[in-house]
Amino acid sequence: TRFTFEPTIMNEPRLHHVQCLGANGLHRMGYWEWGDAANPKVLVCAHGLTRQGRDFDTLARSLCHHYRVVCPDVAGRGQSDWLADPMGYQLAAYVADMVTLLARLNAATVHWVGTSMGGMIGIGVASLANSPIRRLVLNDVGPTIQPQAVQRIGSYVGLPLRWDSVPAAAAYMLSISKGFGPHTEQQWLDLTRPMLRADGAGFKPHYDPGIGVPFRAVTPEMAAAGEALLWRSYDAIVCPTLLLRGAQSDLLSPETALAMTQRGPKATLREFGGVGHAPTLVAADQIDAVTGFLLSS
Repeated sequence: TRFTFEPTIMNEPRLHHVQCLGANGLHRMGYWEWGDAANPKVLVCAHGLTRQGRDFDTLARSLCHHYRVVCPDVAGRGQSDWLADPMGYQLAAYVADMVTLLARLNAATVHWVGTSMGGMIGIGVASLANSPIRRLVLNDVGPTIQPQAVQRIGSYVGLPLRWDSVPAAAAYMLSISKGFGPHTEQQWLDLTRPMLRADGAGFKPHYDPGIGVPFRAVTPEMAAAGEALLWRSYDAIVCPTLLLRGAQSDLLSPETALAMTQRGPKATLREFGGVGHAPTLVAADQIDAVTGFLLSS
């Protein structure tokens, strides 16, 4: 696929940072804020493993008149610090960082949208006693992750990549993101630009290649223990939950999705045809599904 690059003018969100405590000291986590900073209704949108908070630009624009929308860059991604020890890129640490972010936001309650890894973080936060999450959207993720998806993601995460142009980067990212479903050329370029950092005359990925280190270090025994813990966390969730699934997802199986509708918060399931892992929440039907759920309270 060939791409042409035409700059577009858009309303930009506000970038802030919060200091978070890790095993090796403090690190700054960036987060993008849309809408009225004084709005007590807060929506947090958390991204996937190799992505960043600007993935939610389209959804945030749709909802920023209802919410103060906050889209963090998880540690090691986007505008956040890279960790000195790559083994610090762990789910429990991400949950702790989000608790710090929620304290900074000073919101009594929040709604949460999490794609893939961001959904796993959401499960962790929502399962905590006295969690402020009142509505939870899990985008194509559950406690059980299919091995073929892990292998697919592991084949590209952390590779030392560089591109000469935005269109070249967009074409590569499209090649590893077929599961995202159909997008217009402009939609795909909008999703691509925040994924890049200038590198001389070219571009490189926005994230620390070290995020792939703990990902590849997971043994079958560790995966089984992590899955059991995630199911216990999921079963502890009490807030209304919407589960989104790409009908062709290789990460969230139909069996896992069905189980998630029958236990824990008994999620409402919504599937999208022609999409795998994971819906980008750019298409109108996907935005409508999220908006309808979040604003129905």
